[in-house]
Amino acid sequence: MKVGYLGPQRSFTYQAAGTSFATEDLVAYPSIPTCLKDLEAGFLDFGVVPLENSLEGSVHATIDSLFHRPGLQVVREIILPIKQQLLTAKERPLSEIRRVLSHPQALAQSQAFLEEYLPQAQLEAVASTTHAAQYVQTHPEEAVAAIASKDAAGHYGLTIAQQDIQDNAGNQTRFWVVARPDRMKQSFEPAVKQTLLLTLPSNQPGALYQVLQAFGWRKIDLSKIESRPLKTSLGEYFFVVDLVCDKDPLLIANAITEIQLLGATVQNLGAYPITLVAEKPREETGL
Repeated sequence: MKVGYLGPQRSFTYQAAGTSFATEDLVAYPSIPTCLKDLEAGFLDFGVVPLENSLEGSVHATIDSLFHRPGLQVVREIILPIKQQLLTAKERPLSEIRRVLSHPQALAQSQAFLEEYLPQAQLEAVASTTHAAQYVQTHPEEAVAAIASKDAAGHYGLTIAQQDIQDNAGNQTRFWVVARPDRMKQSFEPAVKQTLLLTLPSNQPGALYQVLQAFGWRKIDLSKIESRPLKTSLGEYFFVVDLVCDKDPLLIANAITEIQLLGATVQNLGAYPITLVAEKPREETGL
């Protein structure tokens, strides 16, 4: 069985994929669209992609790619605690670090630490946290640090100069396990959430209210609603709606039917269970 994920190896998506596919063949992809494209084409059995970070919000590439690939379904959500580490090739005072490399989201998630302890350092965005760790490993003579995971530190033999530098101790990222319908197997775990992608019939007053009313009067809890541009013309959107699956599934099915009768297009990504990955005990370290 082949499972694609947003790489490279040792990335946070790699860690998320390993929680559900510890013994499977994991294939790294350079981007979310290329991973989902190969999944749709049948070269993969499953794909694991990031969806949303609790500090930096949605990963738009995932939502937009799924919107344009209506044959794919979400089979599981994985919630992974994200702990960012400051990594160096060798021990050195923070005042000597001149550059800090990481993925743009990791840099943003660690902004308060960087402003307080590394105001002199130039921040450089790279393709992934793992790429940042690789660079520091291969350039030990440079006064450069990476922001990446403990897993990356161990794999590349780097020093953890400071642990858990993210701005919020509760930093988490949602990942989706995605599959084609013909590869989906019956799950005996109860569905916790369901996601719909909605396109309104026309840009007219009250259209969104009418759609949301179909959930409201049935007391179906919405845990998230977000708009994304259709990329057709300015002011045209589709909507991402997360439903809490604590009601009779027939109520949700009836709500979807009512929305379709109103003229809206509904892309049902499916109902799925959630895996919450336990946080590892913190290892104390000093600045």
